Amino acid sequence: MVVVVPLDCLSFQHCLRNRTTHLPLSSRFTTTTTTSLCFHSPIIQAKLPFFTNSDSFQVGRPIGTYGFINVTSYSAFPSGPGTDYSLEDLGGLKTQDVGEGNVKIRLYEGRVSRGPLTGTPVTFKVYPGRRAGGVVADALAANELNTHLFLQSSSKGIGQNLVLLVGGFETTTGEQWLAFRDDGKYNAADYAKLASERVSRDREGSSWNPFEQGLTTKRRQNFIIKMLQGVMKGLAYLHDHDRLHQSLGPFSVVLNTISEREGSYLIPRLRDLAFSVNVRYTELDDSGQLVEGLWRRATGAGAFTQMEKRAFGIADDIYEAGLFFAYMAFVPFCEAGVMDSLSLQRLLENTFQLDLEATREYCLADDRLVNAVEFLDLGDGAGWELLQAMLNADFRKRPTAEAVLNHRFMTGAVL
Repeated sequence: MVVVVPLDCLSFQHCLRNRTTHLPLSSRFTTTTTTSLCFHSPIIQAKLPFFTNSDSFQVGRPIGTYGFINVTSYSAFPSGPGTDYSLEDLGGLKTQDVGEGNVKIRLYEGRVSRGPLTGTPVTFKVYPGRRAGGVVADALAANELNTHLFLQSSSKGIGQNLVLLVGGFETTTGEQWLAFRDDGKYNAADYAKLASERVSRDREGSSWNPFEQGLTTKRRQNFIIKMLQGVMKGLAYLHDHDRLHQSLGPFSVVLNTISEREGSYLIPRLRDLAFSVNVRYTELDDSGQLVEGLWRRATGAGAFTQMEKRAFGIADDIYEAGLFFAYMAFVPFCEAGVMDSLSLQRLLENTFQLDLEATREYCLADDRLVNAVEFLDLGDGAGWELLQAMLNADFRKRPTAEAVLNHRFMTGAVL
């Protein structure tokens, strides 16, 4: 979606009360010259220690940058004589008109240097602020901050499958720094890439032991199902707290390990809650442009009442989770370069218009995809069954996150 935020939107500064201090960036973790930063204490009080004193952190080396890929069209699949599907049938599914967003986020290593969490490694997520990124960056940072603070103040406890925010502050240049506990350097996309590269190497070796091949496949299947379980638990936690994720994908799932031999220790965690939406009934009339795309698609799908809009939003998250499921079912089992996220989505949505039975027949005829088919075939096709439910064209027929977790494929009963 194209994100356009009105000038009177909630800003990062509105999330923080005025209290100025300074952060010396020069330390043994960095050679950056000292810079003056201002920040403010949060309105929402989290249950764990939350640091708004910038002296509580040391900043380390930069570890990367990333942005957002935005869907720029919400049109449905074409309807008419050449297709059996209409807008109503498809529930307003979006086509793949995509564009790169304008907000560029930087990542840094760091650690907590004061207080009860001293020594805790953190990852800084740095938004460019209003001066460089406009009101969009300011609103996204504010939304991510408030969403985490709300969730971390829950009486139900903190979700194990969400990243933990430990602090936040704003610089005098307007940059917004959010500090997350470092629970893993890798994400699901990193794992899928490494797994597919291993498939390529193994197929090049003609003398690979068949027993070892079977063992590796079993480990991979277990690892991926454990990952999917964690993702759905995180999503169920969000929905139980009336929050949507709205940007779920392989880069938004942090892993504490990518070793399939360590699968029993795997804990996936959801991050990137900048697009999260509050779906409490009292908030569903929000007309802010961060959510207008969601509600426009809801209207196109026939969701007009507050109850229907909320159900559509939850089902929209389940659809995204279904695409993530498909990605993890295919990419790690294929050779490098055979399948990617957008190609797979086009295959499912455009080529086969969400007909998973037809998709299976197509994939079965391609030797490069046979391992992915075998994975989804577990339990007499339990994977295809669940994937079809999550990607159902009618949002009303998609399962809840809890129902997905209880499905026989997700419980691991098929292994």
